[in-house]
Amino acid sequence: MLKSYSLLICLALIFFEVPVQARTQTTLDYQDRIHPEISSEFMVVTQNEHATEAGYSILKKGGNAVDAAVAVGFALAVTLPRAGNIGGGGFILIYNEKEDKVFSIDYRSAAPKSSTSDLFLNGDKVVRFGHLVNAVPGSVAGLLKAHTDHGTLPISELLQPAIRLAREGFEVTYDLNFVLDWGRESMVVNEASKRKFYASDEEPIKVKSNFKQPNLAKTLQKISEQGKDEFYQGEIAKWISDESLSNGGLITLEDMASYRAKDRDVIETFYRGYRIVSMPPSASGGLVLLQTLNILENFNLKSFGHNSAKTIHLLSEAMQRAYADRAEYHGDPDFYEVPVKALLSKKYSLKLSKEISENRTPDGQIFEGNLKKYDESPDTTHFSIIDAEGNAVSNTYTLGSSFGSGVTIKKGGFLMNNQMRNFSHFYGKEHAEYGDSEANRLEPGKRMISTQTPTLVFKPNGELMMILGSPGGGRIPNIITQVISNVIDHEMSFTEAVIAPRINQRLEGKLQLENGFSPDTIELLKQRGHEPEASTTMGSVQAIFLDNDKIFGVADTRRPGALAKGN
Repeated sequence: MLKSYSLLICLALIFFEVPVQARTQTTLDYQDRIHPEISSEFMVVTQNEHATEAGYSILKKGGNAVDAAVAVGFALAVTLPRAGNIGGGGFILIYNEKEDKVFSIDYRSAAPKSSTSDLFLNGDKVVRFGHLVNAVPGSVAGLLKAHTDHGTLPISELLQPAIRLAREGFEVTYDLNFVLDWGRESMVVNEASKRKFYASDEEPIKVKSNFKQPNLAKTLQKISEQGKDEFYQGEIAKWISDESLSNGGLITLEDMASYRAKDRDVIETFYRGYRIVSMPPSASGGLVLLQTLNILENFNLKSFGHNSAKTIHLLSEAMQRAYADRAEYHGDPDFYEVPVKALLSKKYSLKLSKEISENRTPDGQIFEGNLKKYDESPDTTHFSIIDAEGNAVSNTYTLGSSFGSGVTIKKGGFLMNNQMRNFSHFYGKEHAEYGDSEANRLEPGKRMISTQTPTLVFKPNGELMMILGSPGGGRIPNIITQVISNVIDHEMSFTEAVIAPRINQRLEGKLQLENGFSPDTIELLKQRGHEPEASTTMGSVQAIFLDNDKIFGVADTRRPGALAKGN
C-alpha cells in the first residue's frame, strides 16, 4: 500500500514538474532580500509619492510617458520644494518606441546677459545664496517643449494634479520638516521663503499639518492656461525680473524672453554589448558615466566580485580619470567645442586603463588627456517613466543646492535656483585651483555644466532594459555607473543593484564609502593606498527595469517618500 502511495506522489511531482526538494519545504523563501514594484503595462518611479500618483493618474487616463513626465515635473515643484522646481533647470531623455529613437532636451539654467564672474566672488569663495546667483530658469521651457514635441493630452489637464496639491495642500512629512530645519540658514534671510515655509518663531512648518501654497497654485494655473509665454514673457516673467533687479539680481525681461530649451544629440557607448545612452553637454554627467564605463570595460569585474577591494579600486581609478577630463574639457557646446568623440574613444579609454596599477594613483598625478591623438547639489531629483506603448522618459532636474538660492518669488510662490555658482569663476585668476576650466568659464547666456545623468540602457538585441538617474551632485555619474555595473557585470537583481552600498571618488581626495563595506575590505583598500572614509548615503536612484515582458520599478530607499507605481 505504501509503495502505491509513493508511486502516486512521484508521478504527481513529475507531472507538475516541481522538484522533490521544493515540495519538502513548509515555508516560502525568495532569492532576493528586496523586491521591486512589478507591472505589465506602465510604471512611474519618483522621489515623492504625490508626484508618482500624479504621473500614474495621467498614464491611467491614456496619456503617454511625456504627458506623465509633465505632470510629475510640476507636481514635484509643489511637494518636493528642495529639488522639484519651476525655478531651476535640467535634462530629459525621451525614448520613442515606434521610431526606436532617443530624443534629448537641454533645459539647463542660463547666465543672465549682464553677468560677469567678478560679481560672484567673495575673496576666495563664490557667493552661494540670494538673488544674485539666480540663473534664468529652464524647467518650464523644457517640460513644455517635451509636451509640444511628444505629448498627447492637453497641458491644462496635465497640470491639474500639481494645481490641486498647491491649492488644497498636502500633509507635511517628517522629511520635509527635517530638511526645512536643515536649510533654515539660507531660507529665513529671504522674507518670502520665511513666511511660506516657517512659523513666526522661524520653526519649519509642522509635521502632519496641511501645507497650502496659494501663490504657487496661481502660477501653475496661469501656465496651464497660457503656456510657456506666460512664464517667459508675461506676468510671471515680470515677477521674476522685478524681484531680481530690485534685490541685487541680474535677470531682466530680455533674459527671460530669450531663453530656449534646446534639442541635443544624445551621446552613447557600448558596454559589454549593452548600449548606454545618456545626456550630452551642457550636462557633463553623461560623459563621465560613459567614459568611466569605457575604462572599466577593459577589466573583468565579474571575476573580481561585487564590491571586492579589487573592484572598488578599479572603480575609483576609472572615476578619477573621467573626472580629470571633465575638469578640463566639459562645457556648454554652444560656447565651447567639447571633444565628445575623442573622450568616448575606445582607444583612448584603453590607454587610460593601462595607466591603472595595483595601487591608488597618488593625488596630483592624474591629468586630463591629450586628446589630439584620438580625434549640482545633492538635492537634485530624478524620475523615470514608461507607458503602455513602450515610450520612456528619464528626467533629472534641480534648483542647485537644497531649496536653491533660498529665494522664493513672492507673487509666484516658487523657489529660484542658485546655479550661477556652478561656473568656473576663478578661471584666469589668482585662485585658479578653485576652478580653472576655460570650457566652463562664465559667459553671458551660457549654461553651466552639470553632473545630472539621465540614462537609458538597451540590451544587445536593441530592447530597452533600464531607465534610470539620480540626484547626488558630483556623485551622480558614479552612482549610475555602479548600478549599471551591478546588473551587467555582477548579474545582481534589479533591487539589489540599486540598494547595494556605493562608493564615490572624484579627481582627488579620499575614497568615500557608504555603510555596508566590511572592515576586511576597507583594510585591503588602505593597503592599495586608498584613504577610505565613511559617507552619508549617496543619491536616490529612481529606476525602471524591463525583463521577460515585465516592468520592474525600484524606488531607492536612501531618501524617504519615494514611490514606484505601475499597472
